[in-house]
Amino acid sequence: MTVEETAHTEVLTAVRELLPVLRERAREAEDRRQISPETIKSLAETGFFRLLQPARFGGLEAHPLTFLTGVRELAAACGSTGWVASIIGVHNWQLALFPDRAQQDVWSGDPATRMSSSYAPTGRIRVVEGGYQVSGRWSFSSGSDHATWVLLGGIVPPAGDGEPADFRTFLLPAADYRIEDVWHTIGLRGSGSNDVVVEGAFVPAYRSLSFNDTARLICPGQEQNTAALYRIPYASLFSYAITTPIIGMATGAYRAHVDHTRERVRAAYAGVKAAEDPYAQVRVAEAASDLDAAWLALRSGLGDVLRLAEEGAKLPMALRLRVRRDQVRGTALAIRAVDRLFESSGGRAIYTSHPMQRFWRDAHAARVHAINDPERALSMFGRGEFGLPINDAMV
Repeated sequence: MTVEETAHTEVLTAVRELLPVLRERAREAEDRRQISPETIKSLAETGFFRLLQPARFGGLEAHPLTFLTGVRELAAACGSTGWVASIIGVHNWQLALFPDRAQQDVWSGDPATRMSSSYAPTGRIRVVEGGYQVSGRWSFSSGSDHATWVLLGGIVPPAGDGEPADFRTFLLPAADYRIEDVWHTIGLRGSGSNDVVVEGAFVPAYRSLSFNDTARLICPGQEQNTAALYRIPYASLFSYAITTPIIGMATGAYRAHVDHTRERVRAAYAGVKAAEDPYAQVRVAEAASDLDAAWLALRSGLGDVLRLAEEGAKLPMALRLRVRRDQVRGTALAIRAVDRLFESSGGRAIYTSHPMQRFWRDAHAARVHAINDPERALSMFGRGEFGLPINDAMV
């Protein structure tokens, strides 16, 4: 095992040691509507947030599957913690694609600086000398109270007739925006996914990145960050950073269900132990199979992507489409598993003291993220199979 691999293993070991505490804090996080500063501090101390960060800023440049394995474990302990950790953690990878000057702005003073995000292009972008003027409101910025920079999506209007609009990500410091507390939800309550409000902030051109460039794998940050990790599609890694927490939440539900069912007695059926019910056994088998299938498909696809990136080979469109197909199918399989388990858990599972209901609500809240829309990704895969052109940056 190399020095680098040892460091990555040590991070996962530290994350696993933290899991019992996170399970205990899950209800507290939900009640306060954000995970605690203590949890963020503990996660940072494990080195988790450094996994996808460039080595030149103290990062580990780990295999993305190491990062996602940690995400899955965290989400199986506390859905909101796993979700926020995944979102904030993957931002360190995205910033590495920005021009070097933007990376220096964020990390030169403090490599542990964290960013939140909101990519839906709901704001107004105006081209001005040297950059852009950004205004508007962006929602669902998970972990925003624990970040001092934000990544916001916006559409730059075409410069002239016949030119396409440009969908870009804009990087802003905390001084240029405010957080409005609007997060009153039924799921992922602990994620603190509040609104970001910007009023006419100037964003220099170097602090923006085109989604078209991420799709073409020709980002400016690749000049300094030459590892294969930074030559994989945004849609491949970011989409997995959304689906993996959901698989983790369903895994947490599975473990809670199995532990609960081992001790459960079905009074309505003459005191028969629930674990002896053959139908309960079948449901557990089906849920376990769905979770394994979801996770194995993600591992396989991302492993193939990184292998080709390491070889310097071109990533075939068929593989990129397969990755997105398996991502939305992974979400669907995890939701099917958690629904099946919840249905089989009995009345006690609806009590707020029972972790089952929290995993169920968190998984369904995460499911509604736009990147989980199955029709869009599956339609792209079908177009590819039929030899039709693909015109989408999220592949």
